[in-house]
Amino acid sequence: MTKLKLSIATTDYDHFRDFRVGDVRAEGIDHNWLNLGHHECFARFTANREFDVSEISFAKFSAQVTRENSDIIGLPVICSRLFRFSSFYVNKKSGIKTIQDLKGKKVGSPEWAHSAAVYMRGWMHNEMGVSLQDVHWIQAGANAAGREEKVELNLPEGVQLTRIKDKSLSELLSSGEIDCAIIARPPTCFLEGHPDIIRLFPNFLEMEEEYYDRTKVYPIMHIIAMRRSILDENPWVARNLMNAFQESKRRSLERLFDPAVSRYPLPWLASYARRMRDKFEGDPFPYGIEENRPTWEQMSLYTFQQGIAHRQFTPEEIFPKGIMTSVII
Repeated sequence: MTKLKLSIATTDYDHFRDFRVGDVRAEGIDHNWLNLGHHECFARFTANREFDVSEISFAKFSAQVTRENSDIIGLPVICSRLFRFSSFYVNKKSGIKTIQDLKGKKVGSPEWAHSAAVYMRGWMHNEMGVSLQDVHWIQAGANAAGREEKVELNLPEGVQLTRIKDKSLSELLSSGEIDCAIIARPPTCFLEGHPDIIRLFPNFLEMEEEYYDRTKVYPIMHIIAMRRSILDENPWVARNLMNAFQESKRRSLERLFDPAVSRYPLPWLASYARRMRDKFEGDPFPYGIEENRPTWEQMSLYTFQQGIAHRQFTPEEIFPKGIMTSVII
């Protein structure tokens, strides 16, 4: 039988590496894996569908999968997931001490459909009494000017969003032209030790553990998407890909828990990893639908509220039917 040839584009994650290099194979598939930066994956897949299977921002995926007659579908495979209370950076001169102090302030993010910012705006709006309309939102590149939105938006009534093309959020924050930035990675001004730039929540780790214990939401940043036509023509493809991604992740975690074979030269990493394994009930990086239902449903709500998704979706709608069917005998 001739194997199906598929192009796959992702960042070089350790939990994908065994699949990418061929130590793990997806049955019936011959892949050509492009190891690209995630912003390149996003831009090329969202604009031109240049790959059959691609890493994509969960927020951008939410916009595109909810289009009428969408041409993409997801796999419940997580590329990147992180809690984001560490992502609020403020200028001390703005006098911001609490999240409520952001009312009436200028707050920037690299894109409106930026998954880290989506989660935190949703938390502000739904849990903390700071509505989307209470803030003047700014969009600009994180550490370089010129970043543009990659998907269409339908902003809620009353939301004020200003796009700045000639300055970065780092520049705007350090100069005091914005009061706060919600950025997935620390802005350059923070990394370089600007005396006025600090995290709003220096106790972010404790906040994130409490948030997970209370909500069971483990924020997903990037997932895997594929062209729907591939699945329509080859219904077996999704599950075979899923199996390979699962096995690749299993091997990665096995290495992480064993300091004798870990890829990472840090002395207590394995001990910390085992603590995280226990925290997340045996799997510190779960794939699947039920394993992540609170998180899928939260992003569905938040992206719809924020004018990114065209409608609120259920997990069953955005993944192939039967993708998680048990095959244990």
